[in-house]
Amino acid sequence: MKDVPGPQMKRSSHAKAAAGIMVAMLLAAQSLTAAFAAGAAGTGAAMAGNAAPDRSSEDRTALDRRAAERSLLQGRIDDSVTVLKRLVAANPNDGQAYLLLCRGFYAEEHFDEAVAACEKSVRANARSSDAQDWLGRAYGTKADHAGPLEGFILARDVRAAFEAAVASDPGNGAAVGDLSEYYVAAPSVVGGGLEKADELADRSFDRLPQQAHRIRAMVAEKRKDYGTAEREFQAAVDVARRPDAWVDLGNYYERREQWDRAVDALKHALAADRAKDASIVDAASILNEMHREPRLAKLALQQYLAGNAKTDAFPAVKVHVMLGKMLADTGDTPGARIEFGRALELASNYAPAKRALKEK
Repeated sequence: MKDVPGPQMKRSSHAKAAAGIMVAMLLAAQSLTAAFAAGAAGTGAAMAGNAAPDRSSEDRTALDRRAAERSLLQGRIDDSVTVLKRLVAANPNDGQAYLLLCRGFYAEEHFDEAVAACEKSVRANARSSDAQDWLGRAYGTKADHAGPLEGFILARDVRAAFEAAVASDPGNGAAVGDLSEYYVAAPSVVGGGLEKADELADRSFDRLPQQAHRIRAMVAEKRKDYGTAEREFQAAVDVARRPDAWVDLGNYYERREQWDRAVDALKHALAADRAKDASIVDAASILNEMHREPRLAKLALQQYLAGNAKTDAFPAVKVHVMLGKMLADTGDTPGARIEFGRALELASNYAPAKRALKEK
């Protein structure tokens, strides 16, 4: 993970270095004399040679990056990855392009490639909170598919990346959320711990009060203090009435098998989410797991896919597969196949869509 320094030029003495500088200064003086003797035209040419570099190439790269990110968020992963591979081939130090490439591979569930791209992004910009956070996610998903020993090693890498992300930007809500979930879920042998989650909640409260209440709720639930957990999830809702907080409350009620209260909270989430962003996908997936309100869940997925608020939280390819499976469960096999096919049009190597299409 750490940068390995390249070979250094060795100098036998300071005297040789000083002599080299003196020679360079003499050569520069001779060149200046010749330039002045050449007259005004020569001077003008020299000045032109020292003009500011053409930034058009940098501007084009920035435009390509933005276009690749738009494609990624809209679910056109193949298009995005094609552009990003060209950018990193032209500039192997383009940390932003590598980060977008990591996100694309992550969306496709190509976790080895996601890890490699995120590691390169972090090497190019070690202080990027987003790059560290995505690296932690990539390590985490790879760990989920690894054996016990490799998973143990990767778990420590996950924690280190999430902690680096929060240290770089304590106001990065996504990173704080990821780190808190790690602390709550992971055993102490790999750096987890409820006390650490408590401390993170305290540190985050001023900047991220909703997130802090959520952390406290998760900790209380883990300790089986269900009264405190419910109050903290409700407090997270009360801070800003955001749809994602309603989803967290609904998900808690689902885990407690309080089905009617879960449905009520999820309906509040759907009503509050005017942007039709990833929160409605979360709500739909929970309703589907509970086998409640199937029409409402289907409509939520369709609204997300039709809207312009898609994010990495739920890549469009994944939502097409979710919708396809939902349709298949209701007996609409032709509709399901259409959704699986749409996923593959966006990401031709998306394995879950291939498997789902083969099964139908």
